[in-house]
Amino acid sequence: MNFKISFLFFSLLLAESKSFAQETKKITLDDAISMSINNSKQLKLSQAKIEEATAKVQQAIEQKLPNMSISGSYLRLGNAQIDIKTNPNNNGGGGNNGNSGGAPKVSQALYGLANVSLPIYAGGKIKYGIESAKYLAEALKLDAQGNKDDVIQNTMEAFANLFKAHTAVLLMQENLHAANQRINDFGNLEKNGLLPRNDLLKAQLQASNIELSLLDAENNVQMANVNMNLMLGLPVSTQLVLDTTGIEKRDDGSRQLNDYLQLASKNRMDLASLSIRKKAAETGIQAAKAEKLPSLQLTGGYIAADIPKLLTITNAVNVGIGVSYNLSSLWKTKSKVQQAESVAKQMMINESILDDNITLQVNKAYLTLMSSRKKIEVTNAAVAQANENYRIVKNKFDNSLATATDLLDADAAQLQAKLSYTLAKADAFLAYNKLLQTSGILASTLNK
Repeated sequence: MNFKISFLFFSLLLAESKSFAQETKKITLDDAISMSINNSKQLKLSQAKIEEATAKVQQAIEQKLPNMSISGSYLRLGNAQIDIKTNPNNNGGGGNNGNSGGAPKVSQALYGLANVSLPIYAGGKIKYGIESAKYLAEALKLDAQGNKDDVIQNTMEAFANLFKAHTAVLLMQENLHAANQRINDFGNLEKNGLLPRNDLLKAQLQASNIELSLLDAENNVQMANVNMNLMLGLPVSTQLVLDTTGIEKRDDGSRQLNDYLQLASKNRMDLASLSIRKKAAETGIQAAKAEKLPSLQLTGGYIAADIPKLLTITNAVNVGIGVSYNLSSLWKTKSKVQQAESVAKQMMINESILDDNITLQVNKAYLTLMSSRKKIEVTNAAVAQANENYRIVKNKFDNSLATATDLLDADAAQLQAKLSYTLAKADAFLAYNKLLQTSGILASTLNK
C-alpha cells in the first residue's frame, strides 16, 4: 500500500515538473516582433559596427588636434674625450696658465626634449578623411535599418509558419476524430451485413493515413515552435500560443504596383546606403589627389640639457613653421587615384544593378500578393463546394446511393479544401508584408 502511494506521489511530481519545463506563453504578432528586435543577434552586430564607425569618425576628427611628444635620456659615458674648440686668436697668456689640468672629465649627460606640432594645412587629407568616415558611419546606420526590416519579416514568416502548422494539426485531429467515428459506424453496418468488409478496411486505412499525417504535422509544430523561441530569445521548451487577432486587417488593397515602385525608390535602406557609399568613394578620390599637395604645420619645442662640469642648457624654447612635401607623391599617387576612381565606378554600377533588382523584387512580391488574394477567393469557394459535396454524398450513402469510397473521397476533399483555405490566408498575409519589405516601408506600417 505504501509503495502504491509513493508511486502515485512520484507520478504527480513528474507531471508537475513537465508542466514547469514546458511553459506556455500566449503571444501576439506585435509582441513577437518587439521581442525579436530586442533579442536579434544580427541587430546587435549591426549596432556594434555602428559604434566602431562612430569611433572612426572621432579618430578622423582628432587628426586636426596638435601632436605632442616628450622624450628624455640619461647617458653614462666611459672615458669620453672632450676637445673644446676656442677662438684660435685667443692664445695670449700661454696654454698652461690656469688650465694645467686639461679638458674636464665627463662621465654622464642628461637631456630632455618636448615637441609640439599643429597641422595648419594638409592638402585636404584630414578634411576628406573626416567626410569619408562620416559617410561610412551613416551608411552602416542605414544598413541597420534594413536589417531591422529583415528581422521583422523573418519574425512574421516564423509566426505564420507556426500558425499554419497549428492549423494543420487541428484539422488533422478533427478529421481523425471523424474518421474514427466513421469506423465505428461502418463497423456496426458491417456486423449487420449492410456494408462490405472491404469498405470498413478502406475507412480504417484512411484513419491510419490521417494519423500518420497528424504525426508529421505535430513534428512541424515543434520545429516551428523551436525556431520561433530562438528568434524571440525564449527557452526552446516554451510552448507558444498564438493570438492572430487582427492579422488579416493589415492587407491594404488601395495601392497599385507603381505606388510600391515609387515607395521603394524613396524608402529602400540598401539603396540609400549604397548612395552614401558612392559619396564616400568620391571623397576617396579627392583624398588620393590631396597626397600630391604639401603640408604645413605650426611647430614648437623645448630643450633642456645638463652635462656636469661642461654644459647646462635651460629655457631653450623654439617656435616655427614647418613645411613638408613628398616629391615621390608626384609619381606614386597616380595609381591611388585610379584605384579610388575604380571604386567609385563600381559603386555607380552596383547602384544601377540594385535599382534593377528592386524593380524585380517589387514586381515579384506584387504578383505573388495578387495571386494569393485570388487563391483566397478560389479556396473559399472550394470549401463551400466541398462541404456541399460531402453533404450530398453522405445523404446518398445513407440511402445506399453512393459507395463508401465516394464518401471517403468527399471527406478527404473537404479536409483538403479547409486546409488550402487556411494556408492561402496565411500566404496572403506573408505576401503582403513581403511587398511592404521590398518597398522599404515594413517597419513604418507596424503601428498603423
